[in-house]
This record gives sequence, C-alpha cells and structure tokens, in this order.
Amino acid sequence: MTEAEFEVWASLATLLERLPAALDAQLQRDSGLTHFEQGLLYALDTAPERTLRMSTLAGFASATLSRLSRAVTRLETKGWVRRRPDPTDGRFTLAVLTEEGHRMVAQATPAHHALVKRLVFDALSDAQARQLGLIARRLVESVDTAPAWRPPAAGEVGAP
Repeated sequence: MTEAEFEVWASLATLLERLPAALDAQLQRDSGLTHFEQGLLYALDTAPERTLRMSTLAGFASATLSRLSRAVTRLETKGWVRRRPDPTDGRFTLAVLTEEGHRMVAQATPAHHALVKRLVFDALSDAQARQLGLIARRLVESVDTAPAWRPPAAGEVGAP
C-alpha cells in the first residue's frame, strides 16, 4: 500500500470498528437489540407479507445460515419472529415477522435512524452522501458479488 492508501485504509478501518459499536450501544440501550438483529427485523418488516426465506435473509445480512438461525432463535424467543416451512417448496424455511415484531421495529427504528443521521449524514454534504453511497456499493460488490439488501422504494409492497 502507498502511504496515501494506508491513510485512507486507517480511516475506513477505524470507521468499521467505531460505527457498529455506536449503533449496537444505542440499540441495546433503547430496544435490547443488536444492530444485526435490528437489520433482520427491518428487512422482514419491509418484505412482502413481512416474510423472507431464511436463505434470502442470510444473504441480505451477509450471514451464514448458522449465525442467522441463532439470531432468529433469539428473536423467536422474544415473540418477534416465527419460522414456518415454505408452502411453495418445503425444502426452504420462511422467517415471518410477527405483529409484536412489527411493533418492535416501529418502536426501535426512529431512534436508530436519528443516530444514523447524526453520525453519518449530518457529517456530510448531500454530494458527499451520494458519493459515499456509490463508494460503498462498489466496495460491497468487490467483496461479494451477491446482491446487497436494498430497502424497497416508497410505495412498493412491504415499504414502511
């Protein structure tokens, strides 16, 4: 690495450590969730019929099925998610957000989004935020060609 590349990498590596810790701390304090769990609940909340195949959810979360299964078990224990066989193909299991889970997402999301806005978007101009989005997508695609989760556009089925 060049000195300039190392400087950029040092900033990015520090961000990759500090941002998740800040997000986890707020979610744990306010909602008893990890950032990973909140992401799972939010993905389910915005999915059609608040339901996704576990394999699809694992892909969105960049998680192994084993890690996802452990997290979903914790969410099931709290009554926020339930699993059921996929009626169209019994080889797959569906994760379904319960009404109680939907209420948890509705309760946890405003404070979480406010923190993301304060930590990320308030520190950037609109142009920098657009650049960050493009850069982040490029980096995601260089790490893994699997499609990344994207929230549905306003008005789409499953949009909050």
